[in-house]
Amino acid sequence: MNGLKGIHHVTAITSSAEKNYDFFTYVLGMRLVKKTVNQDDIQTYHLFFADDKGSPGTDMTFFDFPGIPKGVHGTNEISKTSFRVPNDAAIEYWAERFNRLNVKHSGIKEFFGKKTLSFVDFDDQQYQLISDETNKGVASGTPWQKGPIPLEYAITGLGPIFVRVANFDYFKEMMERVLLFKEIAQEEAFHLFEVGEGGNGAQVVVEYNAVLPPSQQGFGTVHHAAFRVEDRTVLEEWMTRIEGFGFGTSGFVDRYFFGSLYVRVAPQILFEFATDGPGFMGDEPYETLGEKLSLPPFLETKRGQIEKMVRPIDTVRSTKELVKEYN
Repeated sequence: MNGLKGIHHVTAITSSAEKNYDFFTYVLGMRLVKKTVNQDDIQTYHLFFADDKGSPGTDMTFFDFPGIPKGVHGTNEISKTSFRVPNDAAIEYWAERFNRLNVKHSGIKEFFGKKTLSFVDFDDQQYQLISDETNKGVASGTPWQKGPIPLEYAITGLGPIFVRVANFDYFKEMMERVLLFKEIAQEEAFHLFEVGEGGNGAQVVVEYNAVLPPSQQGFGTVHHAAFRVEDRTVLEEWMTRIEGFGFGTSGFVDRYFFGSLYVRVAPQILFEFATDGPGFMGDEPYETLGEKLSLPPFLETKRGQIEKMVRPIDTVRSTKELVKEYN
């Protein structure tokens, strides 16, 4: 069985694509590599923020569903997304930056032996920065070369995703027997699982919590998390495996930028399995990634209709020089 290679992407819901673009571009210094629409709801933007080249394992994506209510954090949710930074000095840099820019954060803490910094955005979406100082395992990506963050401190990819569940025993069995993760550490109610080469880019933190009420999805919450597989052949193997355990799946879904498989693995927890390719460079040049509305070929015939439904957002950066901000 070809195993999962780590985290592929995390998709969340925002109240404002415009504010979301500004926060990720100018505060976090991640590169918008694709401005497209939700292929299942074409009036909804789908923004992809990633490393310099849109590498798998580096992208955080957002839907802005019109009229959706604010989400409520609770149990049975993908509760927090991590971003990797090169070292402990980078964590210090980000704490100072967040103080200057009035980004709410928890202060620097140690968690499973790594320096971390938890913070929230304007929607109370939950994030964490994690240091790669002592990390081994899945390689991270390349920082956005022309972004506002000095390269030695910049975000390079996704770190551990957090899942909060009311039925830990079931979830642990599903992670280990079905998805072939291993539990490698525990701190109080938090259990650390990893897969493949391991390390920050291939870990899931599962928090047992049967006290909080169930979460309610809306803006400020995560929609789903995706894990990396090599190609469609491996994806088909995983579909057979997962269905063999009795789970219903979406079947293969062609997302154009990658192939996907969706599985509801627990109440309110949606996991996706996504291929590493073909990636985001096929329909736009590197220099202007994310600057125009990109549509997969099967939606291109509806471009006129879609452009009337989604309001324009100015995402041009190739004509601007972003100065590196050393706090």
